[in-house]
Amino acid sequence: MKFTGYITPERRIASAANLGRVFGVRLRLHYTWVFAFAFITAAVVTQFPESYPLWQRIVLGVVAGLLFLIAVGIREFVLIYLAIHRGIMVQRVTLFVFGGVSQVTRQTTSPILELLFVMSGLLSTLVIVGIFYMAHLILVISGSIIVAGLTQWSYFIIFMLFLLHLIPSFPLDGGRFLRAILWRTTDDYERATRIAIWTGQGINLLFMASGILLMTLAQQWFIGPVLIFLGWFLQTAAAQGQRQAALIKALKNTTARDIMMKEYTPITPQLSLGQLIRDYILATGQRYFVVVDGTRLQGIVTMRNIRSVPKKRWNSTLIGEIMIPTSELKTAHPRQPAATLLEQMDEMGISHMPILEKGTITGIVAQEDLTRLARTRDQLKI
Repeated sequence: MKFTGYITPERRIASAANLGRVFGVRLRLHYTWVFAFAFITAAVVTQFPESYPLWQRIVLGVVAGLLFLIAVGIREFVLIYLAIHRGIMVQRVTLFVFGGVSQVTRQTTSPILELLFVMSGLLSTLVIVGIFYMAHLILVISGSIIVAGLTQWSYFIIFMLFLLHLIPSFPLDGGRFLRAILWRTTDDYERATRIAIWTGQGINLLFMASGILLMTLAQQWFIGPVLIFLGWFLQTAAAQGQRQAALIKALKNTTARDIMMKEYTPITPQLSLGQLIRDYILATGQRYFVVVDGTRLQGIVTMRNIRSVPKKRWNSTLIGEIMIPTSELKTAHPRQPAATLLEQMDEMGISHMPILEKGTITGIVAQEDLTRLARTRDQLKI
């Protein structure tokens, strides 16, 4: 498996939008939802009777897309709640069109739990389908034809989602089921993940190839694009799973103590900002400083803090006035796995993290060093 590098904060922001936290888990919306909304809207506009005004069909299409997003979100809320209830550490969930891709640690999950999540995901999807179907029947009886048509589209799309998850393509439920079985059989989580991802990538390519053939040979201008977009959506999600698996493998058995920098430039809260710039930044080019009182960490100072102070106030501003205090910092301990440390740094958009042991700073970990180590180990197949 080729490791192409970890996702930097800038690339992460470009590919997904933060939606906030659910049960303490950060939820992100993948950019592929833009295409999903456009596709669902176009489908509703073209499939609804032309007797309805165009603007009304567009509104119905947008609402259908929002209902689908809500349905997928509810499915993920159920799975997040189940994970927390089972004591599984979920760091974040990226919401794709077909559902969420979670970042969890191997230490807190197992093949049995994987199977439990698969069944829970499928069951929750069926329950949502049933809710929309019952709403459709009630609306038909009450004579609300337009809204009934909207709910009909909704339960149809969500039922298609249920059928989609039966395909053994990771990270669909079928692919997670395959990984759980392989993991149970081989007792090798990384190998099971790789095989499940490779299987899914093959299926995804088959979807896209089938869509192209249907468009060119049979002039299927609806089913063909559906298969192409489906394969592309799944391939995008599989690539994220591939990067995560490569990261875990490359940094396996590595802790913060192994990669942290033990030599750093400590400064005191009483140092003036002007002196810091003249004696350290202009002389060495450093951009990250640890503020200490003896060996006790007091805070950090970054270029963002420095740029917030006007130049005329540099000499009169003390470091203690602009530093980020320890209470607002994310720190790590020396025994923390390097893979989870890098994930946390990416999640928070920070490039450095202090390493503390019993309140005393012992070193600093840089995101750049972790990424370089992972890439080097992958290239050397270590």
